Amino acid sequence: MEIRRSARRKRTVSARREGDKVVVLMPTGLSRQAETDLVAEMIGKLERADQRAAARAECSDVELADRAARLSARWLDDAATPTSVRWVPSMRTRWASCTPADGTIRVSEVLRTVPSYVLDYVLVHELVHLYVAGGHDERFWQEVRRYPKTERAIGYLEAYSVVTRQPDLADMTARDCADSEDTATTG
Repeated sequence: MEIRRSARRKRTVSARREGDKVVVLMPTGLSRQAETDLVAEMIGKLERADQRAAARAECSDVELADRAARLSARWLDDAATPTSVRWVPSMRTRWASCTPADGTIRVSEVLRTVPSYVLDYVLVHELVHLYVAGGHDERFWQEVRRYPKTERAIGYLEAYSVVTRQPDLADMTARDCADSEDTATTG
């Protein structure tokens, strides 16, 4: 652990991980006891955040497929029935992809830690590709927007791509993401 003190910092204390160590940023001039208490509090917050992220990351392929089935039933009148839904290693230019010809959906592991509504949007997006051919036409978006948090999730993904410095993902919604007749990707 490393403590970095700053004369410019007046009241705020924060902590973050840098590689294998925890860095706590705090104002100078605090008493030893206040510093000790704040460090303990910040480490506790980091540990709780890590536990929440780990719980979200434990979602298996089976759970992901079950989630997709529930979303299809709730928002798409069971119109999409994928043959498989699974996590895949991080993709450089896509959040997810599907192959309508064989009914498979693949979701980038990058999305394991996003809020639930964002993952749900990505799954709905891919599910719609399974039964609406032709990429991102008006009918496609009409179906996707049956999921009520579509616009909010798109905004989150646009910001997330900037923050994570993945510019290829920044404006996926504006692109036609059909790479070929049998493959569709979230965008």
